Amino acid sequence: MIMGPGVLLLLVLAGVGAGLTGSVAGLASLVSYPALLAAGLPPLAANMTNTVAMMGTTVGAAAGSRPELSGQRGRLLRLSVITMIGGAVGGVLLLVTPPGAFTAVVPWLIAGASILLMVGQRLRAAGERGDAAGLSPAAGLAAFGVAIYGGYFGAAAGVLMLALLSTVWTQSLARTNAAKNIATGVANLVAAIVFACTGKVYWPAAVALCAGSILGSWVGPLIVRRLPAGPLRIVIGIAGLGLAVVLGWKAFS
Repeated sequence: MIMGPGVLLLLVLAGVGAGLTGSVAGLASLVSYPALLAAGLPPLAANMTNTVAMMGTTVGAAAGSRPELSGQRGRLLRLSVITMIGGAVGGVLLLVTPPGAFTAVVPWLIAGASILLMVGQRLRAAGERGDAAGLSPAAGLAAFGVAIYGGYFGAAAGVLMLALLSTVWTQSLARTNAAKNIATGVANLVAAIVFACTGKVYWPAAVALCAGSILGSWVGPLIVRRLPAGPLRIVIGIAGLGLAVVLGWKAFS
């Protein structure tokens, strides 16, 4: 298929919105995936193209979050190894399983993560029993599961990772959010490489979305840095619950 300049420009704008929502709330695919479907891509190609394009979110978020990422190198390296492997598993699963195999499970995952994010501070004490990297074996296994989901589909994977890390790390929401962006980005990177090798990525759309997402995700951390953490958790949680309802309606209607 061939997309005109107007469609590609709209995808750039959608990428800005996706990068902004992704770096702040972990909901990039809430904007980017429907935009690709509206542009005419079939669901599987849209999913793969979206995963490749959203690498721009990781680049922009990393550039905008340098103060928050300072001092987190050690545990981020450990977490990234986990999410890298999980993302690869998820990408392979997408290629070998029937389309929509996880459709019925996704809404429940997102809803649970949204609730966990809103009450995560109360559960943090139980999560502080991890190792020196701030990640217990149970939390590491959970991060691996989130990375598999991120590589497979990705919608609200950032919400799941942010909810998890918020319960096990004692630090500001801005620093945890910055770490979330890197962890999910590594999972997406491996899946993106898998998808790029299949030949099903529509590259003009991927480039347009990626360009916009770099800008949007660079601005996102600046917003998180200035907003109060408590209300921001509630807003992200409510947005995640809204997405869960929409996906649940589509899955079960």
